[in-house]
Amino acid sequence: MATDPRLRRVVRYIVLVLCAAALIGPFVWMLLASLKTDADIRQLPPSIIPDPITGENYRRVVDAFPFWRFARNSVFVSVVSTLLQLFTAATAGYAFARIDFRGRGVLFGLYLATMMIPLQVIVVPLFIEMRHLQLVDSFAGLLLPTLVSSFGVFLLRQAFAALPHELDEAAFIDGAGHFRVFARVLLPLIGPSLATYGIFAFMATWNSFLWPLVITQASDRHVTLPVGLARLSGRFTTDWNVVMAGSILTIVPIVAVYLLTQRWIIRSVAFTGLK
Repeated sequence: MATDPRLRRVVRYIVLVLCAAALIGPFVWMLLASLKTDADIRQLPPSIIPDPITGENYRRVVDAFPFWRFARNSVFVSVVSTLLQLFTAATAGYAFARIDFRGRGVLFGLYLATMMIPLQVIVVPLFIEMRHLQLVDSFAGLLLPTLVSSFGVFLLRQAFAALPHELDEAAFIDGAGHFRVFARVLLPLIGPSLATYGIFAFMATWNSFLWPLVITQASDRHVTLPVGLARLSGRFTTDWNVVMAGSILTIVPIVAVYLLTQRWIIRSVAFTGLK
C-alpha cells in the first residue's frame, strides 16, 4: 500500500522542525542565560526564562576587557583577509580552469591535498617562521597565513570551469589577453560564487581562534574577539551569564552577515550546478 503523500509531508516537516530546534536551541539558551542574574544562573533546578531579566552582564563584558578594540581588530583582520583571499583564489581558480599548462592536473591535485593538513600540525613551524620574519604580535603575522585558501581556489575553479569556453575564444579573437578576459569577461559572471566564498572566508577568519591565540600572545594590541572571549571565560569561570553575554556579542555580527547575504549562497549553488 502506497504511503499517503500528506503523511510523508507531515513527517518531513516534523523532522525538519526537530533538526532546526536542535541547531537553534543552544543559541536560544545562550541568549536567555546572558539575561540572567548571578543568583538566577546558579538556581537549581535551572530555569529557562530569566527572572528578572537584566542587561547588566553586557556592561560587565564591555568593562572587563577592551572589547571595542578587540572588535575593531576582528573587523579589520576579517575584511582584509577576505579581500586578499578573494583575489588569490580568483586568480588561481582562473589559471587552473582556463589556462592549459603542463602538469596542471597534478599541481591542482597536490594543491587540494593541502586541505587534508590541519592547522594544528603546522602551527609551530608557522610561528617560528613568523618569529624569524619579526611578525609576531602584528596584523601582518595574523594575515599572512590566511592569504591563500585551497578550498577557495577549488570553489572558484569550479565556477570558472562552468562557464562556456566560447567566451574566452571570442575575447581572444578581439585581441584580449588573459588578464582582460579574467577581469572584464569571466569575473563578473561568477559574482554569486565570489560572494559565497567571501561569506565563508569572512566567517572563518572571524571565528579563527588557534592562530590568533598563538601569534598575539605578547600583548592585547592585536587580539581578536574569539581570543578575548577565551580570556573572559578564564576570568569569569563560574559567571556563565557573563560568559554567555560575551558569546552573544561575538556571534551577533557574523550571524547578521550570514542572514543578510544568504541569498548569494543559494544563487551560487544554482550557478555551479548548471554544468
